[in-house]
Amino acid sequence: MDFSLSMEQEILRNSVRDFAEKEIKPVARELDENEEFSYETMQKMADLGLFGMFVAEKYGGQGMDYISYIIATEEIARVDGSHAATVAAGNSLGIGPIYYFGNEEQKEKYLPKLCSGEALWGFGLTEPNAGSDAGNSKTTAVLDGDEWVINGSKIFITNASTKITTGITSLCRTGTRDDGRPELSCILVEAGIPGYEAREMHGKMMWRASNTSELYFDDCRVPKENQLGHVGNGFHQMLGTLDGGRLSIGAMGLGGAQGCFEMALKYSKEREQFGRPISSFQVNAFKLADMALEIECARLILYKACWLRDNNKSFSKEAAMAKLYCSEVMYRCANHAVQLHGGYGLMKEYDVERFYRDQKLLDIGEGTSEVQRLVISRLVGAL
Repeated sequence: MDFSLSMEQEILRNSVRDFAEKEIKPVARELDENEEFSYETMQKMADLGLFGMFVAEKYGGQGMDYISYIIATEEIARVDGSHAATVAAGNSLGIGPIYYFGNEEQKEKYLPKLCSGEALWGFGLTEPNAGSDAGNSKTTAVLDGDEWVINGSKIFITNASTKITTGITSLCRTGTRDDGRPELSCILVEAGIPGYEAREMHGKMMWRASNTSELYFDDCRVPKENQLGHVGNGFHQMLGTLDGGRLSIGAMGLGGAQGCFEMALKYSKEREQFGRPISSFQVNAFKLADMALEIECARLILYKACWLRDNNKSFSKEAAMAKLYCSEVMYRCANHAVQLHGGYGLMKEYDVERFYRDQKLLDIGEGTSEVQRLVISRLVGAL
């Protein structure tokens, strides 16, 4: 068994870490405070090649393996969750469905701009009454001649209402199956067409510098050729997309946990009480030891899941495990980090406060922790 990364992967990690420290860290706190999506840092991330990392070069991608993409996401998350969310959603949820399920014409039309970072794309899955029960989507699409007519709404959709967003993939109910269950299909909806509106959401506790949107469809007419794959394959496409997305969320949890550990270690070695650095007290040293242990375990399970994916092996169980474990490891690390900072950990001038808030989305997005446990239970044969 070889646990080492390739030279190319190590170079990638170092270059993305250096970029995040120099370009994102100095502005992250202010962007969070102002709830501002930064087009400047977005362009810099694009120039670094952080979009379309796993996409073939013929479509404008980087042609890298999935673990390289995960490493890049991890290193951005080590500094800021909002920017990591932009990268993760831009790749796994925006680019992924088109790349893996789109036809050649759709790939050639949309992927080059998405891979260059010139454009962003959203994934319209969650609805006000269809979160964990995603199959209960109420957004409908009815075929009228050569057009789909879409009605309904979506909520909490990342990257869907920026100035450079060119469209979204929407999960729609297109009929009823023979067994009485809804027939679900994915349809590509371009920004700016009549009957479609994307509104930016504000007042978030976390990922405040990431773009989050509500989507509305009112007799929105989309060409029939914008259908993604075959009619009725939407649920399968959604599950496949979420498997990859769970690895991205896992990377955000892992990177965030690493960032919390490093901040806690630095602060606890500088902060003195009773004439000693607080890191030297066993109760605090054990917190740091627990953080380091769990981060190492999280990295192993996440990288194993990526290895399985890269080698065309089943990885759904491991993806759910990685998403669940990495999310909860970041929670524990953020909690320890704030505790070690004491009162200062509650102040916005310390980045650990932002990390503590940002973590919570990881327990909820791309399938809640409860749903992950349900998925794992089924895949191990318990249910």
